[in-house]
Amino acid sequence: MSDQVVAVLDWIAILCLLAGALLSLVAGVGLIRFPDLLSRMHTAAKPQVLGLLLVLVGIGIRLIPEETNVFNIGTLILVGLFQVVTVPVAGHIAARVAYRTGRVHADLIVRDELAERLAAKRRADGGGGPPETRA
Repeated sequence: MSDQVVAVLDWIAILCLLAGALLSLVAGVGLIRFPDLLSRMHTAAKPQVLGLLLVLVGIGIRLIPEETNVFNIGTLILVGLFQVVTVPVAGHIAARVAYRTGRVHADLIVRDELAERLAAKRRADGGGGPPETRA
């Protein structure tokens, strides 16, 4: 590759790395500043994953001019794919556990669909509490 193309790719990689680092910093600040668990989970998941993807893209762009094998770029793709797949699932599970243990402020929730589903399930089960608390 010509030196001009490599220089342009380097600048694009630098911009991606800086944007990814900035998004990760914003996620860290949000974890400290936001008041409740659900807001903190949102800021931990969304900008953090996008920040990591931008860092991976920056690294991938930086690896393009060098004579590398597919394994390096393939590894970056797998890391990004696993993050995109696992972070929403982990956030959903953590939110449900927090909700069921009472660590979510009900006054901050606009529409509580889970409460509606749990109430309907309790009515269908005969009015008792959750299955794990009944004798």
